[in-house]
Amino acid sequence: MEYIILSLLIIIIILLVIIIFRKSNNNESEEKLNRLEISVIKEISDFKTDFSRSLTTDFNNQTERLDNRLRLINDKVNERLDENFEKTNKTFTNVLERLSKIDEAQKKIDTLSGDIVSLQGVLTDKKTRGVFGEVNLENILSNVFGKNNTKIYQMQYTFNNGTIADSVLFTPEPLGTIAIDSKFPLEHYQIMVDRKNSAEVRNQAEKMFKVDMKKHIDAISSKYIIPGVTSDQAILFLPAEAIFAEVNAYHTDLLEYAYKKRVWITSPTTLISTLTTIQIIIKNIERDKFAKVIHSELRLLDEEFKRYKDRWDKLYRSIETVSKDVKDIHTTTDKITKRFNSINQVEMVEIDDKEN
Repeated sequence: MEYIILSLLIIIIILLVIIIFRKSNNNESEEKLNRLEISVIKEISDFKTDFSRSLTTDFNNQTERLDNRLRLINDKVNERLDENFEKTNKTFTNVLERLSKIDEAQKKIDTLSGDIVSLQGVLTDKKTRGVFGEVNLENILSNVFGKNNTKIYQMQYTFNNGTIADSVLFTPEPLGTIAIDSKFPLEHYQIMVDRKNSAEVRNQAEKMFKVDMKKHIDAISSKYIIPGVTSDQAILFLPAEAIFAEVNAYHTDLLEYAYKKRVWITSPTTLISTLTTIQIIIKNIERDKFAKVIHSELRLLDEEFKRYKDRWDKLYRSIETVSKDVKDIHTTTDKITKRFNSINQVEMVEIDDKEN
């Protein structure tokens, strides 16, 4: 391109020179100038042709480059669009999945809300609360010890004094028979923890809650700790973890009171841990019983083996004596056989001498 521009400048300069010479020179040089003009015109024509060809070529090259560039840009744009579409599609799919899960969760929440409402309706009545605690207690016992395992526990057990405990554990000594009774002090607890109530109302409810708990502790201690029949301790089962946590966190005086009365307060979680520990103790005791039986049998087997060894030693000595006797008899038999052979040989020699 620079070469074309330079050539164009040279031609323009030559034309200017010709024009100047025409004005300044005479007729003799006009012919030369005409020839020069013709030559320049030809050069200009060739230049125009070359310039046109060059422009066409450059334009075609530029067009081709531009097409290639546009094609690359188009491919890149399509690739990016495909990637973005794929990502958008995945995102949209994930959103739909999450929406479906949210819809399922919402349905479960609605169901749970209905269950909670119905549960609240059940728990408002003392009798139904008692049934709820008993059923919960039975489920825990059956999960730990197996269903209807009457050797270890029984539900609604009646003692000799006529009192009926929700459940009783039959554990080995020194634990013995342990009574478990379910209690559910809910009314005053709900008022006590409700922040919407005034401080005065909540304080009064707290006092009544402690009174309720102490009544339950006294009832269990007096009814289910029977000297000579049960263990010197009993278990109070609270079906609600929240009430148990409230007592342990803010009412340690109730724990001390229960300790003095030999009553242990438990929740579903802590009761499972307690029962699991008792189950391990029972298994260890059973294992120890079997170990004693095995040890006794081994001791008897040791005595029998000693008798066997003594008898075997006697038999061995007898066999050894018999073996010695057999050997002596064999030796004597060899000697007698040799004697008979000698005698036979003597007789044969005598007979031969007589014949001769």
